[in-house]
Amino acid sequence: MTTISPDRIAAILRRQEEVQAQMARPDLDPAEFVRLSKDYAELEPVVRAASEVEALRHELADLEAMLADPEMKAMAEEEIGAVRARLPEAEHGLAVSLLPKDAADQRPAMLEIRAGTGGDEAALFAGDLMRMYQRYAETQGWRVEIISASASEQGGFKEVIASVTGTGVFAKLKFESGVHRVQRVPVTESGGRIHTSAATVAVLPEAEEVDVQINEATDLRIDVYRASGSGGQHVNTTDSAVRITHLPTGLVVTQQDEKSQHKNKAKALKVLRTRLYEAERERTQTEHAGARKAMVGSGDRSERIRTYNFPQGRVTDHRINLTLHRLPEILEGPGLEEIVAALVAEDEAARLAQLDMVA
Repeated sequence: MTTISPDRIAAILRRQEEVQAQMARPDLDPAEFVRLSKDYAELEPVVRAASEVEALRHELADLEAMLADPEMKAMAEEEIGAVRARLPEAEHGLAVSLLPKDAADQRPAMLEIRAGTGGDEAALFAGDLMRMYQRYAETQGWRVEIISASASEQGGFKEVIASVTGTGVFAKLKFESGVHRVQRVPVTESGGRIHTSAATVAVLPEAEEVDVQINEATDLRIDVYRASGSGGQHVNTTDSAVRITHLPTGLVVTQQDEKSQHKNKAKALKVLRTRLYEAERERTQTEHAGARKAMVGSGDRSERIRTYNFPQGRVTDHRINLTLHRLPEILEGPGLEEIVAALVAEDEAARLAQLDMVA
Protein backbone atom coordinates (compact mmCIF):
# COMPACT_ATOMS: atom_id res chain seq x y z
CA MET A 1 0.00 0.00 0.00
CA THR A 2 1.43 3.38 -1.04
CA THR A 3 1.45 5.88 1.82
CA ILE A 4 1.55 9.60 1.11
CA SER A 5 3.60 11.57 3.65
CA PRO A 6 2.04 14.45 5.65
CA ASP A 7 4.55 16.81 4.02
CA ARG A 8 3.32 15.79 0.58
CA ILE A 9 -0.29 16.40 1.61
CA ALA A 10 0.63 19.81 3.04
CA ALA A 11 2.36 20.69 -0.24
CA ILE A 12 -0.77 19.75 -2.21
CA LEU A 13 -2.96 21.99 -0.05
CA ARG A 14 -0.43 24.86 -0.28
CA ARG A 15 -0.35 24.56 -4.05
CA GLN A 16 -4.11 25.04 -4.24
CA GLU A 17 -3.87 28.15 -2.05
CA GLU A 18 -1.10 29.52 -4.29
CA VAL A 19 -3.18 29.01 -7.43
CA GLN A 20 -6.21 30.66 -5.79
CA ALA A 21 -4.08 33.67 -4.80
CA GLN A 22 -2.68 34.03 -8.32
CA MET A 23 -6.16 33.83 -9.86
CA ALA A 24 -7.29 36.71 -7.59
CA ARG A 25 -4.61 39.10 -8.91
CA PRO A 26 -6.23 42.18 -10.51
CA ASP A 27 -3.48 42.49 -13.14
CA LEU A 28 -3.78 38.87 -14.31
CA ASP A 29 -3.49 38.31 -18.05
CA PRO A 30 -6.61 36.54 -19.53
CA ALA A 31 -4.49 33.76 -21.03
CA GLU A 32 -2.79 33.21 -17.68
CA PHE A 33 -6.18 33.10 -15.95
CA VAL A 34 -7.27 30.33 -18.33
CA ARG A 35 -4.08 28.37 -17.58
CA LEU A 36 -4.50 28.80 -13.81
CA SER A 37 -8.18 27.82 -14.02
CA LYS A 38 -7.14 24.59 -15.71
CA ASP A 39 -4.53 23.96 -13.00
CA TYR A 40 -7.13 24.61 -10.31
CA ALA A 41 -9.63 22.22 -11.90
CA GLU A 42 -6.96 19.50 -12.07
CA LEU A 43 -6.00 20.11 -8.44
CA GLU A 44 -9.56 19.90 -7.06
CA PRO A 45 -9.94 16.08 -6.99
CA VAL A 46 -6.42 15.72 -5.59
CA VAL A 47 -7.13 18.26 -2.87
CA ARG A 48 -10.41 16.53 -1.94
CA ALA A 49 -8.60 13.20 -1.62
CA ALA A 50 -5.72 14.76 0.34
CA SER A 51 -8.12 16.55 2.70
CA GLU A 52 -9.99 13.30 3.40
CA VAL A 53 -6.76 11.46 4.22
CA GLU A 54 -5.55 14.30 6.43
CA ALA A 55 -8.89 14.44 8.31
CA LEU A 56 -8.91 10.66 8.88
CA ARG A 57 -5.32 10.69 10.14
CA HIS A 58 -6.08 13.53 12.57
CA GLU A 59 -9.21 11.72 13.76
CA LEU A 60 -7.22 8.52 14.30
CA ALA A 61 -4.56 10.38 16.29
CA ASP A 62 -7.22 12.02 18.49
CA LEU A 63 -8.95 8.68 19.12
CA GLU A 64 -5.66 6.96 20.01
CA ALA A 65 -4.97 9.74 22.51
CA MET A 66 -8.36 9.04 24.11
CA LEU A 67 -7.33 5.46 24.87
CA ALA A 68 -5.52 6.76 27.93
CA ASP A 69 -8.84 7.89 29.44
CA PRO A 70 -10.57 4.88 31.06
CA GLU A 71 -13.99 6.46 30.57
CA MET A 72 -13.42 7.07 26.85
CA LYS A 73 -11.40 3.95 26.02
CA ALA A 74 -14.29 1.67 24.98
CA MET A 75 -15.82 4.27 22.68
CA ALA A 76 -12.43 5.20 21.23
CA GLU A 77 -11.56 1.58 20.47
CA GLU A 78 -14.83 1.12 18.59
CA GLU A 79 -14.34 4.27 16.50
CA ILE A 80 -10.66 3.53 15.86
CA GLY A 81 -11.66 0.33 14.08
CA ALA A 82 -13.99 2.23 11.76
CA VAL A 83 -11.42 4.92 10.95
CA ARG A 84 -8.68 2.37 10.32
CA ALA A 85 -10.99 0.54 7.94
CA ARG A 86 -11.65 3.73 5.93
CA LEU A 87 -8.10 5.05 5.87
CA PRO A 88 -6.48 2.57 3.41
CA GLU A 89 -9.18 3.20 0.81
CA ALA A 90 -8.78 6.96 1.20
CA GLU A 91 -4.98 6.69 0.90
CA HIS A 92 -5.33 4.52 -2.19
CA GLY A 93 -7.66 7.10 -3.75
CA LEU A 94 -5.13 9.85 -3.05
CA ALA A 95 -2.28 7.82 -4.53
CA VAL A 96 -4.33 7.18 -7.70
CA SER A 97 -5.18 10.89 -8.01
CA LEU A 98 -1.45 11.69 -7.88
CA LEU A 99 -0.53 9.34 -10.72
CA PRO A 100 0.81 11.14 -13.81
CA LYS A 101 -2.09 11.86 -16.13
CA ASP A 102 -2.15 10.87 -19.77
CA ALA A 103 -2.69 14.21 -21.51
CA ALA A 104 -4.90 12.44 -24.05
CA ASP A 105 -7.29 10.84 -21.56
CA GLN A 106 -9.98 13.50 -21.79
CA ARG A 107 -9.84 13.71 -25.58
CA PRO A 108 -12.36 12.30 -28.04
CA ALA A 109 -11.16 9.19 -29.84
CA MET A 110 -10.93 7.86 -33.36
CA LEU A 111 -12.15 4.26 -33.36
CA GLU A 112 -10.91 2.10 -36.25
CA ILE A 113 -12.09 -1.50 -36.72
CA ARG A 114 -10.78 -3.73 -39.51
CA ALA A 115 -11.78 -7.29 -40.36
CA GLY A 116 -8.83 -9.65 -40.05
CA THR A 117 -8.47 -13.35 -40.73
CA GLY A 118 -11.74 -15.13 -41.41
CA GLY A 119 -13.19 -13.57 -44.56
CA ASP A 120 -16.91 -12.77 -44.41
CA GLU A 121 -17.15 -14.01 -40.83
CA ALA A 122 -14.43 -11.58 -39.76
CA ALA A 123 -16.35 -8.73 -41.40
CA LEU A 124 -19.53 -9.77 -39.55
CA PHE A 125 -17.56 -9.80 -36.30
CA ALA A 126 -16.18 -6.33 -37.07
CA GLY A 127 -19.80 -5.23 -37.39
CA ASP A 128 -20.63 -6.81 -34.03
CA LEU A 129 -17.74 -4.93 -32.40
CA MET A 130 -18.85 -1.63 -33.94
CA ARG A 131 -22.37 -2.10 -32.59
CA MET A 132 -20.95 -3.03 -29.17
CA TYR A 133 -18.97 0.20 -28.99
CA GLN A 134 -21.92 2.26 -30.25
CA ARG A 135 -24.18 0.85 -27.55
CA TYR A 136 -21.49 1.21 -24.90
CA ALA A 137 -21.06 4.84 -25.96
CA GLU A 138 -24.79 5.40 -25.42
CA THR A 139 -24.49 4.20 -21.81
CA GLN A 140 -21.66 6.71 -21.28
CA GLY A 141 -23.50 9.63 -22.88
CA TRP A 142 -21.01 9.79 -25.76
CA ARG A 143 -21.71 10.56 -29.41
CA VAL A 144 -20.52 8.30 -32.24
CA GLU A 145 -20.14 9.59 -35.81
CA ILE A 146 -19.16 7.22 -38.62
CA ILE A 147 -16.31 8.82 -40.58
CA SER A 148 -15.99 6.12 -43.24
CA ALA A 149 -17.15 2.56 -43.72
CA SER A 150 -16.49 -0.25 -46.17
CA ALA A 151 -19.28 -2.80 -45.90
CA SER A 152 -18.86 -6.45 -46.83
CA GLU A 153 -21.27 -8.32 -49.11
CA GLN A 154 -22.53 -10.58 -46.30
CA GLY A 155 -22.94 -7.70 -43.84
CA GLY A 156 -20.61 -6.19 -41.30
CA PHE A 157 -17.57 -4.16 -42.23
CA LYS A 158 -14.27 -4.74 -43.95
CA GLU A 159 -13.26 -1.47 -42.30
CA VAL A 160 -15.06 1.21 -40.32
CA ILE A 161 -13.74 4.41 -38.77
CA ALA A 162 -15.76 6.43 -36.27
CA SER A 163 -15.27 9.51 -34.13
CA VAL A 164 -16.35 9.13 -30.49
CA THR A 165 -16.85 12.34 -28.53
CA GLY A 166 -17.75 12.92 -24.89
CA THR A 167 -16.17 13.06 -21.45
CA GLY A 168 -13.17 10.81 -20.80
CA VAL A 169 -13.56 8.86 -24.05
CA PHE A 170 -9.92 7.96 -24.66
CA ALA A 171 -9.31 7.17 -20.96
CA LYS A 172 -11.83 4.33 -21.17
CA LEU A 173 -11.46 3.13 -24.74
CA LYS A 174 -7.66 3.19 -25.06
CA PHE A 175 -7.32 -0.36 -23.72
CA GLU A 176 -9.48 -1.70 -26.58
CA SER A 177 -6.65 -1.47 -29.12
CA GLY A 178 -5.47 -4.86 -30.32
CA VAL A 179 -6.71 -8.07 -31.92
CA HIS A 180 -10.18 -9.25 -30.89
CA ARG A 181 -10.84 -12.92 -31.64
CA VAL A 182 -14.22 -14.64 -32.05
CA GLN A 183 -14.99 -18.36 -31.87
CA ARG A 184 -18.43 -19.36 -33.21
CA VAL A 185 -20.29 -21.22 -35.92
CA PRO A 186 -20.60 -18.79 -38.86
CA VAL A 187 -24.02 -18.28 -40.41
CA THR A 188 -22.49 -19.47 -43.68
CA GLU A 189 -21.26 -22.75 -42.14
CA SER A 190 -23.59 -25.64 -42.95
CA GLY A 191 -21.60 -28.29 -41.08
CA GLY A 192 -21.91 -26.65 -37.68
CA ARG A 193 -18.16 -26.32 -37.23
CA ILE A 194 -16.73 -23.63 -34.96
CA HIS A 195 -14.54 -21.14 -36.79
CA THR A 196 -12.04 -18.66 -35.35
CA SER A 197 -11.96 -15.18 -36.87
CA ALA A 198 -10.45 -11.90 -35.83
CA ALA A 199 -10.80 -8.15 -36.14
CA THR A 200 -8.31 -5.43 -35.28
CA VAL A 201 -9.34 -2.45 -33.17
CA ALA A 202 -7.34 0.77 -32.96
CA VAL A 203 -8.32 3.59 -30.62
CA LEU A 204 -6.47 6.86 -31.22
CA PRO A 205 -6.86 10.15 -29.33
CA GLU A 206 -8.26 12.74 -31.71
CA ALA A 207 -5.95 15.61 -32.56
CA GLU A 208 -6.88 19.27 -32.77
CA GLU A 209 -5.41 21.61 -35.37
CA VAL A 210 -3.05 23.11 -32.79
CA ASP A 211 -1.61 19.66 -31.99
CA VAL A 212 -0.35 18.93 -35.48
CA GLN A 213 1.01 21.62 -37.75
CA ILE A 214 0.32 20.85 -41.42
CA ASN A 215 1.27 23.15 -44.28
CA GLU A 216 -1.20 22.18 -46.98
CA ALA A 217 0.88 23.85 -49.67
CA THR A 218 4.08 21.92 -48.99
CA ASP A 219 3.12 18.89 -46.84
CA LEU A 220 0.13 17.51 -48.70
CA ARG A 221 -0.73 16.06 -52.08
CA ILE A 222 -4.50 16.07 -52.53
CA ASP A 223 -6.04 13.98 -55.28
CA VAL A 224 -9.74 13.92 -56.14
CA TYR A 225 -11.50 11.17 -58.01
CA ARG A 226 -14.90 9.60 -58.55
CA ALA A 227 -16.24 7.56 -55.67
CA SER A 228 -16.89 3.86 -56.12
CA GLY A 229 -19.18 1.35 -54.43
CA SER A 230 -22.62 1.93 -52.98
CA GLY A 231 -23.81 5.48 -52.81
CA GLY A 232 -26.74 6.02 -55.12
CA GLN A 233 -26.88 8.10 -58.28
CA HIS A 234 -24.20 10.52 -57.09
CA VAL A 235 -21.48 7.85 -57.25
CA ASN A 236 -19.26 7.98 -60.35
CA THR A 237 -20.78 11.27 -61.54
CA THR A 238 -18.53 13.83 -59.79
CA ASP A 239 -15.02 13.89 -58.40
CA SER A 240 -16.12 13.93 -54.75
CA ALA A 241 -13.71 11.35 -53.30
CA VAL A 242 -10.49 12.64 -51.76
CA ARG A 243 -7.07 11.07 -51.26
CA ILE A 244 -4.60 12.98 -49.09
CA THR A 245 -0.93 12.00 -48.98
CA HIS A 246 1.20 13.48 -46.18
CA LEU A 247 4.50 13.88 -48.03
CA PRO A 248 6.88 14.05 -45.00
CA THR A 249 5.67 10.69 -43.63
CA GLY A 250 4.03 8.98 -46.60
CA LEU A 251 0.76 8.53 -44.70
CA VAL A 252 -2.25 8.23 -47.03
CA VAL A 253 -5.89 8.84 -46.06
CA THR A 254 -8.85 8.42 -48.40
CA GLN A 255 -12.44 9.54 -47.89
CA GLN A 256 -15.45 9.10 -50.17
CA ASP A 257 -18.47 8.61 -47.94
CA GLU A 258 -19.78 12.17 -48.30
CA LYS A 259 -21.26 13.55 -51.53
CA SER A 260 -19.38 16.79 -50.97
CA GLN A 261 -15.69 16.97 -51.87
CA HIS A 262 -15.27 19.66 -49.20
CA LYS A 263 -16.74 17.40 -46.48
CA ASN A 264 -14.62 14.45 -47.60
CA LYS A 265 -11.49 16.60 -47.42
CA ALA A 266 -12.38 17.83 -43.92
CA LYS A 267 -12.93 14.28 -42.68
CA ALA A 268 -9.74 13.02 -44.31
CA LEU A 269 -7.74 15.83 -42.67
CA LYS A 270 -9.27 14.94 -39.32
CA VAL A 271 -8.16 11.32 -39.67
CA LEU A 272 -4.71 12.39 -40.90
CA ARG A 273 -4.12 14.74 -37.97
CA THR A 274 -5.17 12.02 -35.53
CA ARG A 275 -2.78 9.47 -37.06
CA LEU A 276 0.11 11.95 -37.07
CA TYR A 277 -0.62 12.87 -33.45
CA GLU A 278 -0.68 9.18 -32.47
CA ALA A 279 2.61 8.57 -34.29
CA GLU A 280 4.23 11.29 -32.21
CA ARG A 281 2.70 9.85 -29.02
CA GLU A 282 4.09 6.41 -29.89
CA ARG A 283 7.54 7.91 -30.48
CA THR A 284 7.45 9.61 -27.08
CA GLN A 285 6.20 6.46 -25.35
CA THR A 286 8.95 4.39 -26.95
CA GLU A 287 11.43 6.65 -25.19
CA HIS A 288 9.82 5.53 -21.93
CA ALA A 289 9.44 1.90 -22.99
CA GLY A 290 10.59 0.48 -19.67
CA ALA A 291 7.67 2.05 -17.84
CA ARG A 292 5.21 1.35 -20.64
CA LYS A 293 5.81 -2.40 -20.60
CA ALA A 294 4.44 -2.59 -17.08
CA MET A 295 1.12 -1.06 -18.06
CA VAL A 296 -1.93 -2.99 -19.21
CA GLY A 297 -1.40 -3.58 -22.90
CA SER A 298 1.11 -1.79 -25.03
CA GLY A 299 -1.37 -0.51 -27.59
CA ASP A 300 0.25 -2.88 -30.06
CA ARG A 301 -2.47 -3.65 -32.60
CA SER A 302 -0.96 -7.06 -33.30
CA GLU A 303 -1.49 -8.15 -29.69
CA ARG A 304 -4.36 -10.59 -29.14
CA ILE A 305 -6.20 -9.03 -26.26
CA ARG A 306 -9.65 -10.64 -26.04
CA THR A 307 -11.60 -13.73 -27.12
CA TYR A 308 -15.37 -13.89 -27.59
CA ASN A 309 -16.39 -17.56 -27.37
CA PHE A 310 -20.01 -18.05 -28.44
CA PRO A 311 -20.41 -21.79 -27.69
CA GLN A 312 -19.38 -21.18 -24.07
CA GLY A 313 -21.01 -17.76 -23.81
CA ARG A 314 -17.82 -16.26 -22.42
CA VAL A 315 -15.50 -13.33 -23.01
CA THR A 316 -11.87 -13.56 -21.88
CA ASP A 317 -9.50 -10.63 -21.66
CA HIS A 318 -6.08 -12.24 -21.89
CA ARG A 319 -4.11 -9.29 -20.47
CA ILE A 320 -5.67 -9.52 -17.02
CA ASN A 321 -6.94 -13.12 -17.14
CA LEU A 322 -10.53 -11.97 -16.71
CA THR A 323 -13.28 -14.31 -17.92
CA LEU A 324 -16.95 -13.34 -17.84
CA HIS A 325 -19.74 -15.70 -18.85
CA ARG A 326 -21.99 -12.88 -20.05
CA LEU A 327 -21.15 -12.61 -23.74
CA PRO A 328 -24.60 -11.36 -24.92
CA GLU A 329 -24.64 -8.57 -22.33
CA ILE A 330 -21.11 -7.52 -23.26
CA LEU A 331 -21.83 -7.44 -27.00
CA GLU A 332 -24.98 -5.43 -26.25
CA GLY A 333 -22.71 -2.72 -24.83
CA PRO A 334 -23.54 -2.20 -21.13
CA GLY A 335 -21.64 -5.33 -20.05
CA LEU A 336 -18.42 -3.94 -21.51
CA GLU A 337 -18.13 -1.53 -18.57
CA GLU A 338 -17.00 -4.29 -16.18
CA ILE A 339 -14.11 -5.19 -18.47
CA VAL A 340 -13.16 -1.54 -19.00
CA ALA A 341 -13.23 -0.85 -15.24
CA ALA A 342 -11.05 -3.91 -14.55
CA LEU A 343 -8.50 -2.79 -17.16
CA VAL A 344 -8.37 0.74 -15.74
CA ALA A 345 -7.92 -0.63 -12.20
CA GLU A 346 -5.15 -2.99 -13.31
CA ASP A 347 -3.36 -0.16 -15.09
CA GLU A 348 -3.58 2.02 -11.98
CA ALA A 349 -2.24 -0.80 -9.81
CA ALA A 350 0.72 -1.34 -12.17
CA ARG A 351 1.57 2.36 -12.16
CA LEU A 352 1.19 2.64 -8.39
CA ALA A 353 3.64 -0.23 -7.98
CA GLN A 354 6.18 1.79 -9.94
CA LEU A 355 5.54 5.04 -8.16
CA ASP A 356 8.38 6.04 -5.87
CA MET A 357 6.46 7.81 -3.12
CA VAL A 358 8.05 9.22 -0.01
CA ALA A 359 6.58 7.40 2.96
